[in-house]
Amino acid sequence: MKWTGRFCDHYNLPMLQIATLVELVLCWIVWSFAFLEPRKQAAGRTEVASASVSRWGIGLVMVGFALAWAYVRPVGFEKSPLSLVASMILGPSSVALGWSAAHSLGKQWRYKAALNADHELIQTGPYRWIRHPIYASMLGMLLATLTAWTWWPMALGSLTAFLAGTEIRIHAEDRLLAGRFGESFTAYRSRVSAYIPFIR
Repeated sequence: MKWTGRFCDHYNLPMLQIATLVELVLCWIVWSFAFLEPRKQAAGRTEVASASVSRWGIGLVMVGFALAWAYVRPVGFEKSPLSLVASMILGPSSVALGWSAAHSLGKQWRYKAALNADHELIQTGPYRWIRHPIYASMLGMLLATLTAWTWWPMALGSLTAFLAGTEIRIHAEDRLLAGRFGESFTAYRSRVSAYIPFIR
């Protein structure tokens, strides 16, 4: 405890800040592992349709995450305890959502907007309540990062880039699913939010 206290005093980092950042890094690692098995299941499956525009969305999302982690802040910048606690709640809950969504999606998972030859319209697990729960979990992880680490101007740019990229990806995926499943997807979209509750 004495060594830890000296470490915190020397670097002017309160214990809550350290605990939050450690948890955040662990959450990102565990969240990433959620997609290892779906990636194996999807490997080798025939792709019959794709939307190249989704690559622009992926690029914007990556810009959003880069801005979130950028070490740009004024001298003496610190996050409030309330912000840190919010991050500690958002992180684990987003990880749980990501794992549940990846498990439900299984072999349907694709990094870009695309459909397999045997693609199914998944409506189980978190897909019962959100059409794109993986993107919801990504938003949660981004918010956990912003509240734990990011200076607000950078956070604003990060969130703007992420939401723009995610909207591109969602519209691309929805067009593919509508073309494949027709009225079934239309009915599903009419009753289930995209990735933010109550927003379709």
